[in-house]
Amino acid sequence: MWIVLHSGSRGIGNLIAQIFIKRARSESTEKLEDPDLARLTGEAFHAYVPMMEWAQKYAYSNREFMMAAAIDDLERFVGGFEILDRINCHYNFAALEEHFGQQVWLTRKGAIKAGIGDRGIIPGSMGAATYIVDGLGNPDSYNSSAHGAGRMYSRTRARKEFTTDSLSTMMEGKAWNKDNAKALLDEHPDAYKPIEQVMEDQKDLVRPTNLLRQIVNYKGA
Repeated sequence: MWIVLHSGSRGIGNLIAQIFIKRARSESTEKLEDPDLARLTGEAFHAYVPMMEWAQKYAYSNREFMMAAAIDDLERFVGGFEILDRINCHYNFAALEEHFGQQVWLTRKGAIKAGIGDRGIIPGSMGAATYIVDGLGNPDSYNSSAHGAGRMYSRTRARKEFTTDSLSTMMEGKAWNKDNAKALLDEHPDAYKPIEQVMEDQKDLVRPTNLLRQIVNYKGA
């Protein structure tokens, strides 16, 4: 049995990014096709990096605290058990790494690190499978893989396209917070790509070690 949870910096990372995006635009002296291409240089860049890294460490710590709480709750419910494995897996993050003989800042947007020795978690949706994987260290992907199934429908479109009845049908056989079904329409399983196809398409990036199916699913609403 596995406990799988998802959390990031709870908005502070995005706030830091917006502050420095605004600063990059205002301080840019280059002629750009689009203001979003503005970059941080000098003092601004050196101010941004430690704040970004702090937000990433904060996200990591959030998951550690949440997992400790989940383990405590489960232990009180089912009794004692042995923890055999534990993975804390970042996605949507930046890191200074060496690739193709150069030191580069690599941003994994919608991706996880999948180097040799890296363990990863690749979820589908709240109604689909989750894969535990080992990275294969493919240099062409900068030692990365997809972080999950990815969306076919935006949150706004999913709320318009799907119904609470179809969501309930997709979640049949699982314990979930169905009293909040309307608020969870943006997480409808059909709003996401088929996770099995995603895994097939990246079999040169990761090797699955465990296939997980939900028993209990709680989604914040």
